[in-house]
Formats: sequence, structure tokens, C-alpha cells
Amino acid sequence: MSAEQIFKNARIVLRDEIIEGTVQLNGTQIADVSSGTTSVSGASDLEGDYLMPGLIEMHTDHMEKHMVPRPGVHWPDPVAAALAHDVQVAGAGITTVYDAISVGTYREGSVRKAILQRAIDAVNDGKAKDVFRADHLIHLRCEVSDPDLVDLAEDFIDLPNVALVSVMDHTPGQRQWRDLSKMKQFHSADDMSDDALQAYVQERVELQAQYASAHRHAVVQMCQQRGLPMASHDDTTPEHVREAVADGIVISEFPTTREAAEAAREKGMMIIMGAPNVVRGGSHSGNVSAIDLAEAGLLDGLSSDYVPSSLLQAVFQLNGRIDLPIPEGVATVSANIAEAVGLDDRGEIAPDRRADLIRVKAIEDMPVVREVWREGRRVV
Repeated sequence: MSAEQIFKNARIVLRDEIIEGTVQLNGTQIADVSSGTTSVSGASDLEGDYLMPGLIEMHTDHMEKHMVPRPGVHWPDPVAAALAHDVQVAGAGITTVYDAISVGTYREGSVRKAILQRAIDAVNDGKAKDVFRADHLIHLRCEVSDPDLVDLAEDFIDLPNVALVSVMDHTPGQRQWRDLSKMKQFHSADDMSDDALQAYVQERVELQAQYASAHRHAVVQMCQQRGLPMASHDDTTPEHVREAVADGIVISEFPTTREAAEAAREKGMMIIMGAPNVVRGGSHSGNVSAIDLAEAGLLDGLSSDYVPSSLLQAVFQLNGRIDLPIPEGVATVSANIAEAVGLDDRGEIAPDRRADLIRVKAIEDMPVVREVWREGRRVV
């Protein structure tokens, strides 16, 4: 990588506008952004394509699909699995990714406890060896009704690269699974009989009553002591939002109802929704539409959740469906996320920010990632 790189003839997506211009990099940083072209020899001609800030993904469990590509199949090399995930992430234009790794589980027989240590080690080892295209950080997803949660959280919360924690409760009848019929559909692939499902529900409800409140309090204290940002997951009622605010939580991640999103806005929380919700035109589990929230001014950021490519697609979907300006859409997957998680060195194209950039060509309103740079180094 040369110390200086110049990109000309680009449609540069700034925080509030798009300009046709030139961006100069100095090593790992953005040195200058200007309108117009340049006659400097050696400048890279982007041929009128968009130049956007690298996308920031704050919650994706996509790596699980590579750790356990089929039921019962655990990939033998965790770093290789993480690398396969990394290729897709970077190819989607994501230059910073918070790998959401589950601490505790709410489903009997889930692989998440089995892969917890391996997944965290894979992220840490991959970063130490500098083999990733994207910058990987760790988001601990803490399931408050799991009896082992506190011990597990204490084991992992001080490890390198842990940068975000969310508290979640997937107990049947709560939050995402407040509608038991939706939960039953989700478990249909498990061939669970009605009697088995009823027994499962009863067991989880009892565990939730015994552990959830104390475990949530313990995790919140751990985060407060370490200054770790926190997210509240699947807020459904104003009471959930008030509980989060009382805990010092500033991110409402995937609120399931408009009522909860309105309460989050009133309390000044950042509202994050799923990009697949936008791309599909609605929630796969019957929750509130992210597009409806965006139209109502109740959307700050997007997460790809389980489909990395959905982030950039959602930006163009929001532009096409509700006429959300491209700079505002891009902010939901870059600058706004950076603000939510406390990253002040990236997220927009501006002098002295990290040179995390993506070149995007729009073909019939379909965004195509053509090149990606992380800290000035081309990685895609």
C-alpha cells in the first residue's frame, strides 16, 4: 500500500450530501475530500461510481453458519470458519463487524454453548494473525434466563476485542416470542410434539422467573464497571424501554412493536432494526416493519443480522420505497452505528477518519460492491 492514494471522478457520499469529487488518502487515514477532479497522475478513476464509508455491522450471528454449516457438523478449524464468514462480510462492504456470539442459550440442544469458546478464540486468533479483511470485534449476546449466564459472562467479558454487550430474553411469552404460535412455527423444524413444546415452555418460564432479573442486573453491572456499551434486545413494551434506560442502556436493538420504538425515541435511545426486515418488506417473525418505522422517523441504524449483503441493499430499498436520501440511508449503516457503539474514528468520509471505504456501482437500483478498502488497504 502506498502512503498516498487518490480517488477521482467519484460520487462521494458524505454525511449529509453527495458530491462529485476527489478523495485523498494518506496511509490509513483520509487526508482530504474535495469537489471536482484532479490532474494528479496516478489517481484512480472511479468512473462515477459511489464512494461510501465502509459499513459497520453491530450484530451479526452469520459466523455461526460457518462454524456449524449443517446440524451436527462442527467445522474443524474455527479460524477457517471465521475466514469464510469474513470474506462474505467484506464482500458486502462491511469494514467493521461486531460478531454477535451467544453467551447462554434459550433452546435445549442449541450448539451455541458448544461453539462459544471456539468462536471467540477464532475472532481473537484471526485478528492477532492479521488474516481478516474486515475489522472484527466481539458482541456478547447474553441470554438472561440461562442458569450459566453469569459464570460464562465473567469468563469472557474481559477477553480482547469484546466491545459490545446485549441483554436478551427469549423466554416463550416474552418479547420476540410473545406470540407462542410464532414460536411454535420456529421450532417446527425440531419435530417437537405439542407435549414436548408445552414442557419446553414450562421449563423456560420457570428458569426465567428464577434467573432473568438477577442475571440482567449482574451483566449490567459488569458492563458499567468496564465502560462497555450495552444494547437492549427485542424491546416490546414501554416498560422494557424504561428498564433499559434505568440500566444505562442507550441502544434499542430490534424493537418488536411501534409502541416500543416510540418509547425508545422519547427516551433518546438509538433504534436499530434488521436490514433483512427492510429488504423482505417486513419481519420474518411478524414484528413491526422496519420500513414503517423509517417512514415515521423511528429508525437510526440497521443490522444485517443473518444476511451480510442486506445492509447495502436496505439503503437502496429505503431510497426506492420511501425516498429516503442515500446519505441518510448510508448513515444508518455507518455513521449512526459508529455513534451508537462509541467508534469516533470511522463511519464517514471526512479528513482524519479511518480510510475505510467502499466503491459501489448501482445497476438497476441493485448495489454492487466493486472495491473495498480498510485503513487504506484494498481488501476486496
